[in-house]
Amino acid sequence: MHNYSSDSPDRFARFSRTIDFIGADGFAALRRARVAIFGLGGVGSHAAVALARSGIGSLCLIDHDSVDPSNLNRHAVATEVDIGSAKTEVMVRRLAEIAPDTTAEPVEMLLNPEGIDQLLDTGFDFVIDAVDGLNAKVSLLVTCVQRELRVVSSMGASSRADPARLHVDEIEQSHGCPLAKLVRKRLHRRGVERGIIAVYSTEPKRPSLPPDQASEDNATCRVRNRLPSLSTIPGIFGYAAANVVITQLSGLWPEKG
Repeated sequence: MHNYSSDSPDRFARFSRTIDFIGADGFAALRRARVAIFGLGGVGSHAAVALARSGIGSLCLIDHDSVDPSNLNRHAVATEVDIGSAKTEVMVRRLAEIAPDTTAEPVEMLLNPEGIDQLLDTGFDFVIDAVDGLNAKVSLLVTCVQRELRVVSSMGASSRADPARLHVDEIEQSHGCPLAKLVRKRLHRRGVERGIIAVYSTEPKRPSLPPDQASEDNATCRVRNRLPSLSTIPGIFGYAAANVVITQLSGLWPEKG
């Protein structure tokens, strides 16, 4: 039995400020938790780091992609030496240095309904959706709600610059975000109208750009237009999503008045 008090001399002393804030029982809840992060780009990578630094016991890190040079302006841990490596493996290596007490499991997988279902069979206390593809995002969210899994979903973080226009709320209450509106419509078609927290922005996004040549040449993925992105906003989205997980698991999630 670990002593989780803030003056503990053991290895959990590095979490002392977190324990001061959420209390010993809240921290124990984080240590017991198993959280899945779907998507390890600019949003998901920052969420993973935040959760590991907060003492989450186990992370399951899901992505099918490798690190590309264009990822480096917004990824939480990837550097030039990681270009070409699987994002899952890069995250696991870095998290072993950042938070060796957190178990990090890599799952290199292209998302589809069957794979999502099988993976969620392994059991999680919370899911973070940082998926780019609309179909995969909606399938993941529907499956989480059907399984009564707590989930927080990141909407579009690219093409935006104003952190003051970020919101965290039930997706049914979202407004001013075209992606959230589209996701809501697809969820409604599948009978889902509640149970999803969304991180979104009301700032109008900048226009998309033509696809990279590498994207056009990659036969395994649907070609997508480039989205301009600052280094900052995806990270803010990721930390906001992680904050939902931390506050809900520890019992600090604020009730809306």
